[in-house]
Amino acid sequence: MALLEVDKIEITVLVDNELDPITPSLHPDVQYAGQMRGLQLTPVAATPPRGDAALELRMDSICCAAHGLSLMIKATKCDETHTLLFDTGPEEAVWERNVQRLKADVGGVERIHLSHWHRDHSGGMLKAINMINAASSASAQTNERDEALKKVVVDLHPDRPDFRGVQFPGRSPISLEADPTLDAITAAGGIVETHDEAHTVSNGFFWVSGEIPRLTPYEGGIKGAVRYVAATNTWQPDPLIQEERLVACHLKGKGLVVFTGCSHAGVVNASRCAVGSLGGQKLHAVVGGFHLADNDTEKMAATLADLKALAPTVIVPGHCTGWRFKYDYEQAVPGSLVPSFVGTRYLMEGKADE
Repeated sequence: MALLEVDKIEITVLVDNELDPITPSLHPDVQYAGQMRGLQLTPVAATPPRGDAALELRMDSICCAAHGLSLMIKATKCDETHTLLFDTGPEEAVWERNVQRLKADVGGVERIHLSHWHRDHSGGMLKAINMINAASSASAQTNERDEALKKVVVDLHPDRPDFRGVQFPGRSPISLEADPTLDAITAAGGIVETHDEAHTVSNGFFWVSGEIPRLTPYEGGIKGAVRYVAATNTWQPDPLIQEERLVACHLKGKGLVVFTGCSHAGVVNASRCAVGSLGGQKLHAVVGGFHLADNDTEKMAATLADLKALAPTVIVPGHCTGWRFKYDYEQAVPGSLVPSFVGTRYLMEGKADE
């Protein structure tokens, strides 16, 4: 099935590294309200007295930032809507707390897409499956629909490492926590699908890439990255994180919106992959982690030049992008950057029919 044009895309940032509930968007193509507008207001207690103040702004309704990423992406075409969860953050408690504080409608999530096997993207997976299925079941019962049809699909790359880690020269490897196993995901109530090639999902609303071609000379993955192979009891070099996959939507009259988890493949490689695979459509936006926080100045300069040449209308960088690249890009292309802040809902709308 071909990727369809959609009328609008709403992105709810459930987990990201940065929190800013106040700053508004300054870009006309991305509308959002800072989380302060949606915070809980409760009646003021009688004591101690506060004059004529009737309401209190609750700080315990603000989301919490964490090193990871989870985006709830809702795409709409006419009266049809599909919702995809892009990654699940680093841990269950963060995902659950932020969903509850946002009062996010996770019952509408049909699919979970895991961008790659790294714990800061997979750590909240089992809790997300549980909460999504519970919310979907409640909705199905209310609407007298078949509960069995409401279990969430989990879209995974089949190459799951036993463990991942990092190793500095002359030192022993440092292991990350294990990602959830396919058996654990199934036991939690997820319907597992494994894909290593590109495919469309949700009635053509989303395109999921296969493995991203590594074509640029400077986007070489993670220095010192390793994976543990249980069969041989060895740690092996794993800099490319080869199984990483992106998601794309086609926003009506504006072009592709590309979602990238960490850009271990490189944000330029990822963007070129989407554009080249989807018929040379214009690149409208790139959203997610660009993995430039390591401050490699040559890599940042080359990335900036090539991303600028791709001419996205807007970029929404978050997670592992790092402040230096965001600053440099905004200086090079003024007004084109909208930071990704946890707890924020972003709206992108396509062109109206003339």
